Amino acid sequence: MATNKTLSDFKSALIGGGARPNLFEVSFGNAPANAGTLDPNFIMLCKAANLPASNIASIDVPFRGRTFKVAGDRTFDTWSITVINDTSFNLRTGMEEWMQYIGQYQDASGVTKPSDYMVTATVDQLTRKATTQGSTGLSGLDITKSYKFYDIFPTNISAIDLSYDSSDAIEEFTVEFQVQYWAPSTKTNTSTTP
Repeated sequence: MATNKTLSDFKSALIGGGARPNLFEVSFGNAPANAGTLDPNFIMLCKAANLPASNIASIDVPFRGRTFKVAGDRTFDTWSITVINDTSFNLRTGMEEWMQYIGQYQDASGVTKPSDYMVTATVDQLTRKATTQGSTGLSGLDITKSYKFYDIFPTNISAIDLSYDSSDAIEEFTVEFQVQYWAPSTKTNTSTTP
């Protein structure tokens, strides 16, 4: 039997006041050797990212005029971030040098060993509280959920449009990464569970 839910019931169900899309941090493992460096301000200048979609394809198996669906393979979408460009161009330059390391501008040469140009990235969802216990991000806020993207590498850096008409704006660019796979982990006050 269904019961009427009240505003108080909703308030109790909304743990922590709800997750906020603007409370996040993105971090990378070390950039590949000889592929430039990522500015230490990256964690503050990475303006947007996403928590990944989860995909498992289905396989249609025909049977006597009906279609029976069975689970297929898991697939992983590309992942992109949006970065605020400062006047030093350090972050854009770092991404350009990473791609240059993979594929040279002037010829078809580049690094061939995947472990030389792939890294791991992490997106941490933060809460609004800061404690001295448990897992905290670089900002000191508690991490409530974390996703690791394994063996990623950039395949597209967006253009930055320049125009006399653009006033009161700061340049931004997006970087798209290929992802081998990702895995979530839940951070608690005492441990990280993969």
